[in-house]
This record gives sequence, C-alpha cells and structure tokens, in this order.
Amino acid sequence: MLVELLERGDLTASVYGLGYVGLALSAAWLRAGARVIGVDVDEEKVAALSNGVVDYVEADVREAIAAAVKEGRMTATTDGEVASIKSRVKIITVPVYLRSTSPSIEVDFSALTSAAKAIAQGLKKGDLVIIESSVPPGTTEEVVKPLLESSTGLAAEEDFYLVYSPERIMVGHALKDIEENYPKVIAGVGPRSAEEAAALYKKIAKKGVVILPSPKAAEFEKLLEGVYRDVNIALANEMAYLANALGIPFAEAREAANSQPYSHVHKPGTGVGGSCIPVYPYFLLWAAARIGLDLPLTRLGRTINEEQPEKVAEAAVKAMIREGVNPAEAKIAVLGLAFRGDVDDTRRSPTYDVLRALLDYGIRPEQIVVHDPFVKRDKALESWGIRLTQSLDEALSGASLALIATDHSAYKVEASKLASRMRRPLIVDARGVVKADIRIYSIDKGPWPAASARRAEGGEKRRC
Repeated sequence: MLVELLERGDLTASVYGLGYVGLALSAAWLRAGARVIGVDVDEEKVAALSNGVVDYVEADVREAIAAAVKEGRMTATTDGEVASIKSRVKIITVPVYLRSTSPSIEVDFSALTSAAKAIAQGLKKGDLVIIESSVPPGTTEEVVKPLLESSTGLAAEEDFYLVYSPERIMVGHALKDIEENYPKVIAGVGPRSAEEAAALYKKIAKKGVVILPSPKAAEFEKLLEGVYRDVNIALANEMAYLANALGIPFAEAREAANSQPYSHVHKPGTGVGGSCIPVYPYFLLWAAARIGLDLPLTRLGRTINEEQPEKVAEAAVKAMIREGVNPAEAKIAVLGLAFRGDVDDTRRSPTYDVLRALLDYGIRPEQIVVHDPFVKRDKALESWGIRLTQSLDEALSGASLALIATDHSAYKVEASKLASRMRRPLIVDARGVVKADIRIYSIDKGPWPAASARRAEGGEKRRC
C-alpha cells in the first residue's frame, strides 16, 4: 500500500494548484513525511516557491514549506506532466469556475480537465489520484474518470486509484483544519481506492476519516456544507433588517435565540464572499437543472445575499443624508476589502459590490478610500481609480463616513476611537463588529436605515 511508502519517507505527492488550499495541503503532506511537487500555471509563484518564498497568511504553512524547500523535500514546477511521472499520489486542488449564472448556469471545468490531462501523461499502475476541488455532483465519475481512462488505457480501481475528498478548510487556520479540526471525508470509485486514500489520510487527519459510499455523495456533502451557510446568512440578513425596522437590537435577539441548542442563526453582514459559499449553490442548481429539478430556497438565499451589498451602500447613503452629510462631497472610508476578517483573500468579496453601488449612486472614485491591513494592492480598485491604503489613520483622516465592510480585528474597537480620527463621527457598521460607545448605524445593533424595496433598473445611475 502507498501508506507504507509514506511511513518510510519514500512517498512523493504532486499537488496541482498552489492557491490557499493547495499550499495548506502541501504543508500537511510534508509534515506527514511525504515529498511534495507543487504544480501551478503561475510562473512567478513557482519561481518564488522554488526559492522558499511562501506568500501565505498562516505562519505554520509558510514555515513547513520553506523548510521543506530548503531540505529538498519540496519543489515547484509549471510542468504537470513531469510532476505526475515523478509522483505516486496526485492531488487536484485547482478551481472549478462559474462561467455564467444568468440566464442559465454554465460551469467551467477547464482548469480541472487541464490538470487531469497532465496527470494522465504520467499516470502509472498503483498511483492514486485525489480530487479535492469543490465540484458539481458527478464530476469525478463523469468528467475526470473517463478522461484519465481514455488517455491512458488504464482502468480506475483496477489499475489506479481514484478518490474524491473535499477540502474542508478556512484560510487563517487551514493547516489546523486539515490536521486537527475535522475528519477527512473520502469516497473512492471503488473500495480499493477508498482504502488507499483512507490509510494515507489517517496519517494526516487526527480526527480520522469519514468514508462515503460514492464520489457523488462526497461531492454533494461538500456543497451541502456551503449552501447551509449561504441560506442561513440570507436568513440573518433578512431578519436583521426586520429587527432594525422594529427597533430591536438583532445581536441580542440572535444571541438569545442561539442559547437554544437547535438554533444556529448566523451573523448578518455585507454579503457573502470567497470562492466557496457564493459558488456552491450554483453548482447544486446546475446539477438539479440537469435532472429537471428546481431548488427555490437555494436560489432565493443566493438572491438575498447577492442583493445585500447594494442594500449596505443604500443604507450608507441614507445615513449620510440623515446626518446632514452631502454624499456628493464627502470623503468615504470603506474599511475592509477582504471577504473575511484577518485574511488577504479578496475573491468575490462583497466589498467590490458595495463600491460599485456607491459609484452607481454618483459618488466619485476620488471620494472613496479603501483600507485593508492585509491587502497591499488590488487591480480592480486601480482600474476604478479608488485608492487603497494599509494605514487606518490615512483612511479615516478627513472622512465624513466610515463604512465597515469586513470583520478585521483592527475594527473591533470602540466607535469613538474611529470617530476621533474623522471629520464627522458617522459610522455605518455592516458587520456588527464596532463597539458602540457612541451613536452609530449598525446592521445588528441599530438604528439601520431601511433599504428601499425597489432595486435600480437598467443600470441607470442613481444620484444623491
């Protein structure tokens, strides 16, 4: 079995895709005793890794990879075919994208199939292929398996092992999630595949493994985790607006509700970002449409969360008008570009949609400054002419509005500390993180300006 090679320190695993997931998985396999070949199409990233330079928010991931590069136990390359030839375990973490969500959902498998084609060129009898990317149900058996078999003449389960095992990490504590926090979900195309992968991951995941009966079940399980959160956040966003309209502090009501063990109401916020939760509902909707089913609750939850950034922008404009601030002239400090607190990950961040809505209201790019302590540069902001800074003092100085868009720890302070640096002490907290020692507008503490029931039509700009 392959686990015997791992125990001797003779197992080489290739990891296809060196993003947040791929680097964390590389660190986990290295710490378990494997050698790792990292594969990515980004030549700059490969060059940096080859020199032991790891751009990652978690110190344990950086340290594990940098040490392994120095010891010669990890290399990086853009040549996926050579990596496949040199490795016995091939792990795919490249993303599956949404090409379109309207008028119909279109899924882009190109990165996944590209990685699979490269793996096929070096696939040998007894090798193990593990897909960890989040994918629509059926992808392993309907997309990857036929490609590998037709390209090699080898049969999955008989000649090589094929497994779906979804990543279950959150950036910020990704390596700990893999090694300590959760069991590893595994499903093989047959029992031998599942057995090989389970034996290996028992050496990595301290919580053990959960074996599901089919790759399709494991693919579905991963998406189920995400759609649960998406629908729950949609409920929280909707109820927060109602609570504010009724004059009720939503944070206190939510805390009381969650004291009951069967209630797990999430927090409201700016919207839902990242490459996971906003995408998974569409994968399920796509799979459902293929068999003639509709998922109205899943679709509605996604709609509510996609509308949330516009409602946040509307609330900010209404707050300015209510407080006698002219939106057409005010400096606006938007605090937080990352989609989640204390990470640098801006993928699908709702802050972008908040900014688009503010611009749609007629606020000029030069009026807005975005602060994020973790994001050093952003091409989208540069293209819009919006300034990005890592200095909170610079962002707040002269500002008439501070809009909290991300729950970074830097913003979990008394509102008066933020207001003292501003021209006007007007704070709109869309994440409910500021300590309200002075009067503020907070999505879960109130008083939150009610959003209009009608959305702007036809892309026409709304003027303040």
